[in-house]
This record gives sequence, C-alpha cells and structure tokens, in this order.
Amino acid sequence: MRRIPLTTLFGVDAPHDDKHHFETSWLLPPTLLACLRGLISLYIFTSIFTIWGWYGSHDERYVIGQSFSFFTWLTYWGLGFYMLFAAIHTACYARTGRSVLFDRWPRACRVLHSLLYATITTYPFLVTIVFWVIIYSSPWYKVTFTGWQNISQHGLNSLYALLEIFLPATAPHPLIAIPFLILILLFYLCVAYITYHTEGYYPYTFLDVGNHGQKSGRVTGYCFGILAAILVIFFIVYGLIHLRRWLTHGKIKRARRDPLCRGDGLGFGGLTRGGGEEMVETKEVPV
Repeated sequence: MRRIPLTTLFGVDAPHDDKHHFETSWLLPPTLLACLRGLISLYIFTSIFTIWGWYGSHDERYVIGQSFSFFTWLTYWGLGFYMLFAAIHTACYARTGRSVLFDRWPRACRVLHSLLYATITTYPFLVTIVFWVIIYSSPWYKVTFTGWQNISQHGLNSLYALLEIFLPATAPHPLIAIPFLILILLFYLCVAYITYHTEGYYPYTFLDVGNHGQKSGRVTGYCFGILAAILVIFFIVYGLIHLRRWLTHGKIKRARRDPLCRGDGLGFGGLTRGGGEEMVETKEVPV
C-alpha cells in the first residue's frame, strides 16, 4: 500500500508557498494583519511577564515554575508564539510578495505551522470552557489583578482564536490534525501526573484519582468528556472556516508584489486602492 507523506496530508506538497493562506486576509491588507498579530503577541507576552512580576513581588516565585505544568499557561504561550511568527511571516510577505521564510525552510516547517494553527484555534476554546464551567466558582475575584489575569488567559484567548478563524484566508484544518491534537492532550495528561508525583500537587483537581484510586472513574469521565469536547470544537472550527471561505467567495487582499497580482494569468486581475502595495484584492485560484 502506497504511503502518503504528511506534507500531502497537510496540503503543503508544493515546494514554495504560493497560496499565502497564512499571511493574507479577505478583510485586512497584509500590513494591517501583521500589525494586529504583532500587537496580540505583544499583549500576550507582556501579560505573561507582568503576571510573573506580580508573583515575584508577592513572595510567590514558586508559582512561576509551577505555571509550566498548567495547560492554560502552555496554550497561552502557544498563542503568543503563533501570533509572533505569524506576524513575522505576514510582514515579510507584505514587503516582498513572497513567503520569504516558508520558501527557504523545509516543508516540514509548514506542516508544523499548520498544526500549530490548528492548536491555537481549538485549545483556547477548550481552556475557556473547562475553566468557566468546571474550575471557576463565584464570587468574582476580590483582587483586580487576579480578575484581569483570568480574563486574559481564559477569555481573551478565545477571542484571539476567533480572530484567527475569521480574519485570515486560511484553509480548513486538515483532518490529519485530529490525532495530533488528541496526542498532545495525552502528552499533557502525562505532564499532569508527572507533576503530581514529583511536586506533590495536581495542576487540576479534577485529575485527582484519590489515595487508592477511588476517584478514577470520575477522572476517566472527565478525560473522555475533554476528548469529546476537543472533537466537537475541531469540527465546529472546521465548519466556521468553510463558512468564512464561502461567504467571502475566496477574496484575498494580496501584496502588490505577489505574482498573482501581476496579470500573469495566475489571478483574476487585481484591484489597487490607494497605491499601497498591500491593498490589492484578487480571487483565490481554485486548486
């Protein structure tokens, strides 16, 4: 039986990134898209180091190390790094009309970028749902800083994911991403129990199986519930991206130096507005 490479399953067979799905938007020109992503990345990293500074100045330095055992923090870091690299890729495209880094790096890097995109558009919703439905209990936080922290990490994270679903010209997630999403969750489950056996605490109390495993049935139920939730979230996001592409009719605002906007027969003719190199609109070429 012929083996299908991952590059094919993730849709990155072409040696060069000519579609620029990750670097373009149907609404924003590349320069503005790069700026938006850069600002979101700046806010995420600023909030992370501000929170760490708060812990350090309130005799809670140990919490900084413990933060790497929490899925919330890991996904928040992932969002920040995705937005940072997406901003760099988009800025390079806006300047040159090419995928400067994707064209130079191995295609495996585009596979990883596609997988990272799948994680930052699914996991944040899982984090938000689990926190506000299972973990959070009223009343609201008396300390304003703590309230801001939880809104940033358990509320704004999903807003950033929604922006990445609706604004870019990205294609729907490849279905091969599903087993990878599940595998990452299994790896995190290992991290949670390694944390318990080395540090003596559970990152999330609903993972506590009890002293003699008396709560193992409930923990198993939570795990299967989270598995079902990530599958449902994945297919909802998959459908939303399809809906966005259908409603926008494949419209993409390309950089003026993009070959698809040079009348070389690859595009449908560009519409230039205002003379800026990023203000060119074309229809996406069916493949």
